[in-house]
Amino acid sequence: MRTLVVGDIHGGLRALQQVLGRVNYTREDTFIFVGDYVDGWGESSETISFLINFSEKYHCIFLRGNHEELLYPFLKEKINNPMWLAHGGAATKESYATLSEAAIEKHIQFLEGLENYYIDSENRLFVHAGFTNMHGPQHEYFPNLVYWDRTLWEMVCSMDSDLSYNEETYPQRLKLFHEIVIGHTPVTRIGKTTPANFANVWNVDTGAAFKGPLTIMDVDTKEFWQSDPVWKLYPEEQGRN
Repeated sequence: MRTLVVGDIHGGLRALQQVLGRVNYTREDTFIFVGDYVDGWGESSETISFLINFSEKYHCIFLRGNHEELLYPFLKEKINNPMWLAHGGAATKESYATLSEAAIEKHIQFLEGLENYYIDSENRLFVHAGFTNMHGPQHEYFPNLVYWDRTLWEMVCSMDSDLSYNEETYPQRLKLFHEIVIGHTPVTRIGKTTPANFANVWNVDTGAAFKGPLTIMDVDTKEFWQSDPVWKLYPEEQGRN
């Protein structure tokens, strides 16, 4: 009965299938996907189809990432956002070119059913990016900050490692939760390719969109499994730069 959190996939279905093959998971496990299922490698629509089918057999919680917000207007209203196209959306758009309208409608329903954040029974927060409100993500004035904001991660990366939880300068928003698990900002930006921890925040985006692997982590034990670097699984593609 493990809680297994899955990092940002970014259309890398081959990496997801590979890393799942390295985890001896069962129907007793819960999977929490932190978002950004699309935009990057060439199997974005295939990734969402896989996740929909996977959730029919296993207990899954799907969080909304910023790339899902960017994808939704394209599927719903055929809006081609230039920012989305420039940041992996072009490959995603191509992956949807041959998908049937019925399948696309199912993907739209999947996107509409995503959660902005999840708090488990152990008071652990799972959220794609972070939150800014000192009272928690449910109090954000702009709700989409939870899948766009980078300040929480930037804050903990810059904190003094010796700062005590009881000191007055310890950030109040960190005290709200036992642990906070995020994705969104690749840890490759700080020279890592494994889950990174500062204060009580764990980041499981290990750079699958670029040159890193895809990671699944056991939230209780912090044991983790990784795919090969995702770019090696897509030698025929350039991916995101």
